[in-house]
Amino acid sequence: MDITFKTSEGKFNYRVCAVIINDDKILAMQDERSPYYYLPGGRVSLNETAEKAILREIKEELEIDAKIVRPLWLNQGFFVEDVTGEKYHELCIYFLIDISNTDLLEKGNKFRLIEREHTHDFEWIEFERLQDEYIYPVFIKKKIFDLPDYLVLQDEHE
Repeated sequence: MDITFKTSEGKFNYRVCAVIINDDKILAMQDERSPYYYLPGGRVSLNETAEKAILREIKEELEIDAKIVRPLWLNQGFFVEDVTGEKYHELCIYFLIDISNTDLLEKGNKFRLIEREHTHDFEWIEFERLQDEYIYPVFIKKKIFDLPDYLVLQDEHE
């Protein structure tokens, strides 16, 4: 059971998102309903840790087994969803993800994967291009530049 519920005043979501970076690009996605880009991830289930949820969502959406490097951001968002018009109160934990031991980069700059209910189009978007893109949440357009130039993506003991 996902940690989400509706009230007369809107919808609450508890989500996790993957920040997947390669060569000054971030992996973003769209589905067939959305006019905007967003990061891979999804809702956390009741009695599921955020860490398990993000690894599950990455497996479902990207068909890879990745590793968490560390949490990056906790964002509390209040917005009206463009597709449904619903008001949202959303808590989302963003995790930096290591894809070095996966085949994700072999899928190309743009690729499509079909999940149970949706078709997902993925694209590696250059950091500089983010300012011109319609992407949620908006804070990513600035925060991505606050990350250190060198990100340790593998456990130093490996």
